[in-house]
Amino acid sequence: MAIDPLSASKAYMDVARNAMRGGGVEAGDTVDFGQMVQNAIGDAVGAAQGAEQAGLAAASGKADIVNVVTAIAQAETTLETVMAVRDQVIQAYQEILRMPI
Repeated sequence: MAIDPLSASKAYMDVARNAMRGGGVEAGDTVDFGQMVQNAIGDAVGAAQGAEQAGLAAASGKADIVNVVTAIAQAETTLETVMAVRDQVIQAYQEILRMPI
């Protein structure tokens, strides 16, 4: 799965917006990485559910196919981004394990 730079940039901006939600992040404040991951996973689940709802609406004749394709593409991009971040976290963890003590 290749992730194009535009999708990666959009995902980065989404994570940055989520991190600064609720008053912003100022110098000295800490950002909870676990919460950022949970927000990203929640966004991925929400996108998948939106795509599913759009598909069901199209099947019943209440939605345009363009909206369905757009929702599915957004869900796919979100999932690919979450998987890419997961892979990078696993790679970083494995690198830490290989460090000599």
